[in-house]
Amino acid sequence: MEMTQPGFFDLSERYLALSECNDPLERLNGAIDWSLFQRDLQKAFKKIKKSAAGRKPFPRLLMFKVLVLQSLYNLSDAQTEFQLRDRLSFIRFVGLSLEDRVPDEKTIWAFREHLIKTNTYERLFNRFDAHLNRNGFCAAKGTIIDASLMPARIQRNNDDETAVIKAGCVPNDWLEQPKKVAQKDIDARWAMKDQRSIYGYKNHIGIDVEHKLIRAYEVTHAALHDSLLLPALMSQTQHQAHESIYADRAYQDHKTQRWLHQYGFASRLPYRRTRKKTLSAEQIQFNKAVSKVRIRVEHVFAFIKQSMHQRIIRCIGLTRARAKISLVNLVYNLCRYEQLTRLHCA
Repeated sequence: MEMTQPGFFDLSERYLALSECNDPLERLNGAIDWSLFQRDLQKAFKKIKKSAAGRKPFPRLLMFKVLVLQSLYNLSDAQTEFQLRDRLSFIRFVGLSLEDRVPDEKTIWAFREHLIKTNTYERLFNRFDAHLNRNGFCAAKGTIIDASLMPARIQRNNDDETAVIKAGCVPNDWLEQPKKVAQKDIDARWAMKDQRSIYGYKNHIGIDVEHKLIRAYEVTHAALHDSLLLPALMSQTQHQAHESIYADRAYQDHKTQRWLHQYGFASRLPYRRTRKKTLSAEQIQFNKAVSKVRIRVEHVFAFIKQSMHQRIIRCIGLTRARAKISLVNLVYNLCRYEQLTRLHCA
């Protein structure tokens, strides 16, 4: 059987077939104004000297969309390169044609590392958050605070090494082995979740009640208590007077309540039952009402872990983990924004 090279109309028919199958990447591409991120991306590479030698670099916006794909499907650099060569939906999303060269895994790694060094991920997140506010997606009906564990690769250290790491130092015998240190995550910590020990980091987020968009986030090691991050999260948001704050029982303590009262927030934290004190009927009813609202944050974490497959962090160290989770939170907001605009138009 004679094989013929696909022509322009053959490719158009395949793209049309993808569109008829309701390609989610096409919907996302159409909903987001990607030029929003152009200024911050160009600023990140402003100090790099340009040279006429060698190949021209890929457009910054194209490379950013590659990172969006990588975060959306939790792909490694090698997998991202392969999928860009293999999948028409990926090619169309980033704006490449079949004859164009594709960023290889080293190029993807170098671009991502440069954004980490220039602290660009936070600026990109804040840029899109400002865009959300301009388009009417303001956090006007309250904020929900919660945290989710992000497991990392487990480290096999002996007791002495673990004690030194917990003290914030690097074991002496590691200092002579830089390659070993590069593969050791000394920032992650152990935490208990549902009677299971998990090693990794925490993604602390604040979402608005109405739209379920992430408006603030902090990234810490897994052992840090959730309630300690509430003031930091609230300081990032443009809150209204007497705004309602929802959270689970982990945030319910006298210090948190005093802080909320001091800054004029309406506490919607559930009451805790203790051995010495049972809850009244009114308190039980209040807890039920609060839980119906607070559960919305679980939808956010479910989308991140199930739809985006973000069940483990492959990177090493808090700096890279923060960058990774920052991008995950931004990509979630991009997807949620596409959903909200689609529902608004329906």
